[in-house]
Amino acid sequence: MLQIQPIITDAEFDDFVMRPENRDRNFEFIAGEIVENVATSTSSRIAAKIANRVGVHVEDHNLGRVTGADGGYIVFDEKYVPDAAFVSYARQPKAPNVLYNPVAPDLAIEVLSPGNTDTEMSRKIGNYMAVGTVVWVADPQRKTLDVYTPQQPRHTLRVGDVLEGGAVLPGFRLAVASIFSD
Repeated sequence: MLQIQPIITDAEFDDFVMRPENRDRNFEFIAGEIVENVATSTSSRIAAKIANRVGVHVEDHNLGRVTGADGGYIVFDEKYVPDAAFVSYARQPKAPNVLYNPVAPDLAIEVLSPGNTDTEMSRKIGNYMAVGTVVWVADPQRKTLDVYTPQQPRHTLRVGDVLEGGAVLPGFRLAVASIFSD
């Protein structure tokens, strides 16, 4: 992993996030910089669809916990706020009550918004995969969903394909068309 001199420290980031004017906003700490997460109504709707289906599957099979767009995680001293995520009971039996969970998720779900940059997304995906996290990246413009699984090539799904949970969510299936439908 490339070491970058942070622009601000981790403590300064936490102080910034906790300011009263920032409490209703979501921020990530990427490469020493503060990055605000701003979703469009389309990306928010798509994230909710995926999170709802994952949440039902996780609850029905008693697999762990699902967080939404306010749930943050620490990955390689960076702080990410995926649109949704799943952490298994096997990896974290007790839920923490912290700003950013110190246990990286088993699954991170990201839905692209106009504010996302290729550099930021590449860094996040690479760091997630380095700690064993599976990443699903939905692209509302192209109507594709990229599946990143550690030690495997990226797999791109399109309308007409079915998203499967693999080893992280056994038995989970979701038609890609339903993710992008109005």
